[in-house]
Amino acid sequence: MSDTVVRPVDDAVWGDLETVFRTPGDPAGCWCQWFRVPRSGFEKLSVGDRSERLHDQVRDGSPGVIAWVDGEPAGWAAVEPYTAYPNLARSPITKRIEGDPADPWAVTCFVVRTEFRRQGVARSLLDGAIELARARGAEVLEGYPVDPEMRPTISTAERYHGTVSLFRDGGFEVVRRPSAIRAIMRRTV
Repeated sequence: MSDTVVRPVDDAVWGDLETVFRTPGDPAGCWCQWFRVPRSGFEKLSVGDRSERLHDQVRDGSPGVIAWVDGEPAGWAAVEPYTAYPNLARSPITKRIEGDPADPWAVTCFVVRTEFRRQGVARSLLDGAIELARARGAEVLEGYPVDPEMRPTISTAERYHGTVSLFRDGGFEVVRRPSAIRAIMRRTV
């Protein structure tokens, strides 16, 4: 049985967070800036600029949680107020509609290093994100996952939002389906 530890990120664990983001694939290019920077600005930022932006966000206050499995950095989940992610309001999937809470907290992405996948790390990260949001005074938490039951061919890269089953197991309920494979899920904290 592996020992998994999850806690909010801070500057003391920046090196471990770098290890997580250097995972081959999309994380190494995004550094969790996709929802923060308008697309034209995102494309102008170098990977180093994106990394430094995340490092600045870590220094300013925890923008998420990190997981270790048996002492090895294994994953990350981003969680902050909705308004920390300007691109959420621009997306037809995640923009606010009448009746939505104005500024819920949002779990926007997960990164799990390849060698730690299928070990429950994403579940542990979601639990940690819920606890971080609760500790910071959140009343409502949202996720914007994909639903592999609706399209089994969803790639690993597309699953960075998390899956409907992951969020359901974390106590979230579907509040709407803005597309065939995406859901808006919400829970109180």
